[in-house]
Amino acid sequence: MSELEIIRSTHKKQKPEDDQLVFGTQFTDHMFIMDYTPERGWHYPRITPYEPIALEPASTVFHYGQMVFEGLKAYRTKEDKILLFRPEKNFQRLNRSSERLGIPAIDEEKALLYLEELLRIDREWVPSLDGTALYIRPFIIATDPNLTPKPSNTYKFMIILSPVGSYYEEGIHPVGIYVEEQFTRAVKGGTGMAKTAGNYSAAYKAQEKAVNKGQSQVLWLDAVEKKYIEEVGSMNVFFKIDGEVITPELSGSILEGVTRMTTIELLKKWDIPVTERKISIDEIAKAYQEGKLEEAFGTGTAAVISPIGELLWNDQKMVINDRITGPIASKLYEKLTGIQTGVEEDQYNWTIEVI
Repeated sequence: MSELEIIRSTHKKQKPEDDQLVFGTQFTDHMFIMDYTPERGWHYPRITPYEPIALEPASTVFHYGQMVFEGLKAYRTKEDKILLFRPEKNFQRLNRSSERLGIPAIDEEKALLYLEELLRIDREWVPSLDGTALYIRPFIIATDPNLTPKPSNTYKFMIILSPVGSYYEEGIHPVGIYVEEQFTRAVKGGTGMAKTAGNYSAAYKAQEKAVNKGQSQVLWLDAVEKKYIEEVGSMNVFFKIDGEVITPELSGSILEGVTRMTTIELLKKWDIPVTERKISIDEIAKAYQEGKLEEAFGTGTAAVISPIGELLWNDQKMVINDRITGPIASKLYEKLTGIQTGVEEDQYNWTIEVI
């Protein structure tokens, strides 16, 4: 990687204590930046001190939201190794998101090498306490100073790092979910399958409603019929009904989660029936009334596995498994976090050691 320039920080920050970490508010000493122009393509990769960046006020990203991002984690093992979990899947998805937003693709293999070098430099920032990790945020922003609503010609690809604790205050304990029927997150043919800023800011009003009703997150229904379940605000979602695990099929408006994919693969390896299909909120309510709704949980990089203890729909609370984490959610959490942190043997070659 002779093309990679490294400028080390001369002012090291004070690292927070592992037991004081919150999600996404503190950042490491360094960051990665690379530029794109039509003439040179992606060029000038560099690791620099973490600092503010200068952009034109007319930059496309500010006015038309042309940007994509990813989220993954680095984990410290008991043997003091640093592991990444399926990072190639995140860079593949970043390129899928970029294609939908009209952003030039990056070289996925090189991007992973750049990330590994950044992690080697900021290795000491990876926390070691159980339940903690170093959150990794790759993102691409459009930088043309142009108010014409069209794709940018220039971009910046950046990676920043943040030591984190649990995403939810509840941790692995079951959370409450509010079923949203008024607002829409995404529609087939839109940008729901891409990881882009507008998908998240469009959810804030519904999230505010959920919090006001005492719930942690929003469960989105499809935009057309307001009937079929799509995903939770920061997670894909699974339901265990009468022995079968069901998750909404990828329809073009649902994010293809790496943890979702891994969960499906594990369930199949364990011979637990798992199906990807359309599932309606009415079917969930009927299963609940018949005593067949046995478990519900979300999957995502931030929370890994997040059990769902109750659903609030039409002012009716569906309490799931007495608000106790179910056996499948527990097994998945232990297996995934075990592999991610090196406690369990990685039989599937999902982890990469940063040497």
